[in-house]
Amino acid sequence: MSRLLKFITCGSVDDGKSTLIGHLLYDTKLLYADQQQALELDSKLGSREGEADYSLLLDGLMAEREQGITIDVAYRYFTTDARSFIVADTPGHEEYTRNMAVGASFADLAVILIDASQGVLVQTRRHARICAMMGIRYFVFAVNKMDLVGYKQETFDRIQADILMLKAEIALENIYIIPLSATEGDNITHKSKDMEWYAGTTLIDYLEQIDIISDTSEKGFYMPVQRVCRPNHTFRGFQGQIEAGRIQVGDEIRSLPGGRKALVKQIYLTDQQVEEAISGQPVTIQLDREVDVSRGCVLADRADLPIGKSFTASLLWMDDLPLITGKDYLIKIGTKILPCVITSISYKTDVNTGGKIPASQLVKNEIAACDIVLAEFTALDLFHSRKTLGEFILIDRVSNMTAACGVITTFDNQKEHNAKSCFCGRDISAQSDIFEEFYYNLESSSIIGYHSDKETYRVGDSVPVKGESYHYPDTFDIMILKDEVVVLVRDKRIAAISSLNDYSYTEAPLINGQGFGIRVKSGEEFAEFIRCYQTSKDSTELYNQWISFEAYRQVIFNSNFWII
Repeated sequence: MSRLLKFITCGSVDDGKSTLIGHLLYDTKLLYADQQQALELDSKLGSREGEADYSLLLDGLMAEREQGITIDVAYRYFTTDARSFIVADTPGHEEYTRNMAVGASFADLAVILIDASQGVLVQTRRHARICAMMGIRYFVFAVNKMDLVGYKQETFDRIQADILMLKAEIALENIYIIPLSATEGDNITHKSKDMEWYAGTTLIDYLEQIDIISDTSEKGFYMPVQRVCRPNHTFRGFQGQIEAGRIQVGDEIRSLPGGRKALVKQIYLTDQQVEEAISGQPVTIQLDREVDVSRGCVLADRADLPIGKSFTASLLWMDDLPLITGKDYLIKIGTKILPCVITSISYKTDVNTGGKIPASQLVKNEIAACDIVLAEFTALDLFHSRKTLGEFILIDRVSNMTAACGVITTFDNQKEHNAKSCFCGRDISAQSDIFEEFYYNLESSSIIGYHSDKETYRVGDSVPVKGESYHYPDTFDIMILKDEVVVLVRDKRIAAISSLNDYSYTEAPLINGQGFGIRVKSGEEFAEFIRCYQTSKDSTELYNQWISFEAYRQVIFNSNFWII
């Protein structure tokens, strides 16, 4: 059993979440003397006629105390003799559902409070669905304020029946139901004398004893790259947190989505060089060769980590403005941020019944199944397989506010591997977007690539020099700079595939791996271009000076550009 339990309290507004956690801290004597004194003094100004108001231990914002509600997520760390805990006290008000979702994203268990005088409410159901969507599999339903209903067993039994119906609707796996009073302390740390009909355990005993078992065993090593560390010209390391598996010096890993291989040369844990690192550790990894890796890429030791561009997701809409299909957003998956488009809403979920409702748009706090297309291929996975690469947020490109959060439920397996055109030589290979179509959608004012071609090309193969949005000459040289590979095309066929270091300028037109023309007309200009490429730290400067989009490409208007 893990000694650390991360859990949240959630439910409808004024169900007593902050009071519950405050009373728990008070009863277990986990307060400093000055905190206890401040609680007693502040309570004299409160609404309980001088009695201790335990919610004040967590509701620290002035607006929270004035209104008597929780607005922001309050995190508290505490330890008993049996276990350590991190608890997130989350808001119950519908206006702050997005804050509750943030708390749910980190937790292993959810304590959902229900006011015994009101029963299961819409917000109770919404929070239960959000917790389940976020991957929480363990639930405690705390039927609070039993003192206000005279500690009656029939009231608890009626609410318990509704909870069991909710369990069946959402397919919750592990639940426990406790009647309690957060204000009076019944069944929090001590069994209640007023509810002798309840034969179960107290809340703190259950939290200390529950064994959180994960049913997902993430395969292999993978680490999303958070930062490229280059303190000097001799060192280039990739920093991030290992999400699964272990890595050792000498292991072969791949950079995704590119797929380039390299060996691990050095591993640093903080400033200490180590031979091995494991899941959960923040590390710096240096490779034995130069590989095109930047923030958002994923280092992995297995080739079966999916690469995708479109998927279906369960989505919680958080924005005040409604979601309309066709609008483009920024999406953050792991450490990768890139443009995306929500192409369709399959259905939205009725919070009360769990039914599927046809929808053309979403409003704040609604949950739906949506189809999403990314601007480029990236490493991703199903949420239940690899959590870090299966969860995401959507960001409004104008306001920079978080518009939604969601989890990936399905994606097309045919898009997992070799999504780009691949040029393979005897001992060298490179991936390219040169045969990708560029479509512009009028409704969303977005340009997204469409891979109509996903071939693997070798010496002697013919290539498609003409598409809807591109037209190349019959003879030209392709420079795939990120892989430092050059492909020679002669009379629509591949004549050679070589390293950039072995290439000599041939006076044939030069085109980069994206299909953009390179403004080089002589050997001297080629030498200058290579010098700029090797020394330029700003790729936009290089592109503005040397690259021409319109030389061989154009953008085609197409309302269905997202169909890949």
